[in-house]
Amino acid sequence: MFEQTFKNIDDILHKDAGATSELDYTEQTSWILFLKYLDALEQTKAMEAELEGKAYNFIVDAAYRWPTWAAPKTTDGKFDHNNALTGDDLKDFVNLKLFPYLKGFKQRATGPNTIEYKIGEIFGEINNKIQSGYNLREVIERIDELSFNTQAEKHELSHLYEAKIKNMGNAGRNGGEYYTPRPLIRAMIQVTNPKIGETIYDGAVGSAGFLCEAFDYLRSQPNLSTSDLATLQTSTFYGKEKKSLAYVIAIMNMILHGIEAPNIIHTNTLAENISDIQEKDRYDIILANPPFGGKERAEVQQNFPIKTGETAFLFLQHFIKSLRAGGRAAVVIKNTFLSNTDNASVSLRKLLLESCNLHTVLDCPGGTFLGAGVKTVVLFFEKGAPTRNTWFYQLDPGRNMGKTNPLNDDDLAEFLTLQKTFADSPKSWNVSVAGIDQTSFDLSVKNPNGNEEIAHRSPQAIMEEIAKLDTESAEVLAGIKALL
Repeated sequence: MFEQTFKNIDDILHKDAGATSELDYTEQTSWILFLKYLDALEQTKAMEAELEGKAYNFIVDAAYRWPTWAAPKTTDGKFDHNNALTGDDLKDFVNLKLFPYLKGFKQRATGPNTIEYKIGEIFGEINNKIQSGYNLREVIERIDELSFNTQAEKHELSHLYEAKIKNMGNAGRNGGEYYTPRPLIRAMIQVTNPKIGETIYDGAVGSAGFLCEAFDYLRSQPNLSTSDLATLQTSTFYGKEKKSLAYVIAIMNMILHGIEAPNIIHTNTLAENISDIQEKDRYDIILANPPFGGKERAEVQQNFPIKTGETAFLFLQHFIKSLRAGGRAAVVIKNTFLSNTDNASVSLRKLLLESCNLHTVLDCPGGTFLGAGVKTVVLFFEKGAPTRNTWFYQLDPGRNMGKTNPLNDDDLAEFLTLQKTFADSPKSWNVSVAGIDQTSFDLSVKNPNGNEEIAHRSPQAIMEEIAKLDTESAEVLAGIKALL
């Protein structure tokens, strides 16, 4: 039912002049779905309070609750078309009254970790783009048909919402940066193996796929206490996101997965000077797929000892600094990081190897990320001790991957099995750091079993990259110790 409803909503939005892409469809569906879900959550809490003989104070005032403006019902529970706003009346109410009221929650909230604050942030970041009040009425009626009463329904809805996020990546533009294949995320979580009570952080949170999957992983652990569940709700998952749409989707995604007031901050992570990061700001687990290929401004680069325009390299410095001693991380990065010859790359590899134990490198084939031909690796490391040995695994599903043939959990089963003991195999091998070049720290080592070299590039490509990055190299080596 949910799947057909989402398809119907997309068909309606396709006809509207204000929604022009899959990103718009997801954004506009999100805010309406959020208000329906919020009402269902409040109704459930009100019923629970009544059973306990207590009063429940609704978050949303009566005039702005879903049953009042969106879906009034007759006494027999049927949709009341006579009292339902539509056309310009509905559009004016939403744009001129509802959104300003909801945006005001940010100022009225008691603190940033409340659902009230998140409501205010969401409706301060997005607008209603649906230009026809009649189309808006149709979308609302479709969403009103959805039910979130059971855990199974909530699970199905969260699953379908993830599918919408995935479709954004398929649609191109910048939607792909919001979606990391869930089988890869699950493998990264299994290797880092988070525990109840540990904090988990993603500083480039996107659609919050890493945090949602980590929540599902921990929530499925046996014999969880009431205290454990409270810990998962309030003090386990943390994220930061720069872009407004991704921020809204991240909040919505986490709420649909069952986290009522996500600890997601709308901010540019890289605008923070990493020398200001203190012990209280550090985390036990970091899981991330930071954007790469960006060109950060000089003032942003000043926040980092190793100065470079490459966004992903700045994020990697941030993550190393943000890990607690003994903390574990799994970070996706372009595979050319292993062999780039510019000063920033060399310095960053040196920093990583000397301040952390880079115990595992997972080499992902092209096509792993939908809509992106770039090849990536996943770096698994633990902070506190230098790297002595690194285990490499070349992922090879034996087929060309793409939209119709994406990565699946079975593809990663061998990796997860062999990684537990760092076993050698036709696809995996160990490298002693003492044996690599101690000036370049080049990690593009060749598979001794005859497979292709990781991050192998032509001399021309290397020279082009040197020329491109040479202007950035002057200040690179200063201040590396600030990260340690």
